[in-house]
Amino acid sequence: NKWRIVFPNNGRQWNNWKQASTFYSGNRIQTTKYTRFTFLPQFLFEQFHRLGNLYFFFLVVLNLFPQVEVFHREITMLPLIVVLLASMTKDAIEDYRKYRFDKTINLSKTSVYDK
Repeated sequence: NKWRIVFPNNGRQWNNWKQASTFYSGNRIQTTKYTRFTFLPQFLFEQFHRLGNLYFFFLVVLNLFPQVEVFHREITMLPLIVVLLASMTKDAIEDYRKYRFDKTINLSKTSVYDK
C-alpha cells in the first residue's frame, strides 16, 4: 500500500490524469544489467576485459600445447574457473536482487505531479 511519487520535469502541462497515464503507460524502472539470454555472453565479455583474467586465460591456452606446458592443464584452469564462478555467482545474485526491487517499485501505486 505504499505510493511512489514521480515528479516529471519535462515541461508538459497535463489537463487530467487520464491523459498523463496513457502517455506514461509503458514507463518502468529497470536497473538490472543482464537478462536471461545475455547473462553468460555479457558476463564473459566483461570479465575478459580485466587484465588478470586475460593473463590466466593466456596461461590456459599456452598449456594446451605440450611443448610449452609447464603445469598440468587442470591446475592452470583452476584459478580462472574459481574466479569466474565466484564473480558469476556474485553478479547473478546482485542482478536478481535488483530485478526483485525493480519489480516491487514498478508494481507500486504511483502519483504523478506536474507543474
